Amino acid sequence: MTDLPPPSSQPEYDLGHGATVGARMSGALKAGGIITPIITVLFAFFVGGLVVLITGHNPIDTYKAIFDGTGLQWLFPWTSGADRATAAINLQQTLIITGPLILLGLAVGYAFRAGLFNIGGQGQYIVGSIVAVWSGSSWEGMPHGLHVVLCMFLATLGGAAWAGIAGALRAITGANEVITTIMLNWIAIWLGVYLFSLGGPLQNSTQPDVPISNDVVPSAKLHVFWGDPELQGLHIGIFVAIAAAVVYWVLLNRSTKGYEARAVGFNPEAARYSGIKVGKTYVLVMGTCGALAGLAGSLDVLGWQFHLATNDIQGTQLAFLGIAVALLGRNTAIGTCLAALLFGAMVNGTSVRNLDPAVFEPELAQNLTTVIQGLVVLFVSADVLILLIYNKLRPRRPSKAAEPAEVAAT
Repeated sequence: MTDLPPPSSQPEYDLGHGATVGARMSGALKAGGIITPIITVLFAFFVGGLVVLITGHNPIDTYKAIFDGTGLQWLFPWTSGADRATAAINLQQTLIITGPLILLGLAVGYAFRAGLFNIGGQGQYIVGSIVAVWSGSSWEGMPHGLHVVLCMFLATLGGAAWAGIAGALRAITGANEVITTIMLNWIAIWLGVYLFSLGGPLQNSTQPDVPISNDVVPSAKLHVFWGDPELQGLHIGIFVAIAAAVVYWVLLNRSTKGYEARAVGFNPEAARYSGIKVGKTYVLVMGTCGALAGLAGSLDVLGWQFHLATNDIQGTQLAFLGIAVALLGRNTAIGTCLAALLFGAMVNGTSVRNLDPAVFEPELAQNLTTVIQGLVVLFVSADVLILLIYNKLRPRRPSKAAEPAEVAAT
């Protein structure tokens, strides 16, 4: 049996008939290199500045106020005194948001590299949060470290199982994972609402009139290593997210399973002829994505939320932001981390408590973050479309991806 050549050695810009939709888009994204995402961000901020200008505000003052709210100026040595203390608090909040965004971006990116679209990060995140708050509010008296690890493991397992449903449906029936993951999102949302609503199975045992869960016990809370624990200081979840990014890189580039995922994403038929179990790969890839999203949910619950209300489940949109993070980060580990930091900074910098109303109304600034997020996705997609059109118009040539299939057939 002939092995597939390494996917990295194949021309990823070749968007021929043999590749999946995910593979073609992944190749187009890689063809842009590192310069394209930088230009994309700058152009998105430029257009966002025009929106600010149209509303009668100063774009430079607005962006400066947003930057001050991110706390990133703490990294500059000339920031001192009271400004440095305020910047430290803001940076802690930015990194608290960044950690789950890294995991949610990886959850989208890994599926993307396998030719799949994981739109179900929201549901996987919610399931992980539900499992984390249930296990975190149970077993009081368990040793701290053991309780935290157990809660995170169960949340990871819950997210993996939830995403595995979509992977199994794709493998067995060929069901489109975009449709199944979107449906699973809604199932997870209303399952959570049922569990924590008045009289629900996991509704607070001491507040029968409040649709909220029990609080996480102290032994299940993540350790805060920077800042005041009572004011949501920075917890160790950021290190968990960075470690997951390292594992993601190793899995994708230095493991058999990662090779199989990339091979299936490049051309599932060629991969099947070469002996790779495509259906099994779909299930494993989606399960891994769900595990990352479920872990993200546990970081928020165990790190600063400590409980879940029905409004939290219906109102959270963090996982959808992970799609923009993955696109901007080009599905790479370091790119996803940097994109997550950018979006985490934007979310925190435009929060009501950070932005000076005299510069720009915080309520409008939060919408500005959404506008910039949409512009980033739009411009990234436009870049992909341009490359797709270019490859459609150029003379057709035989695809190297078809060679392994032809060899296996003979």
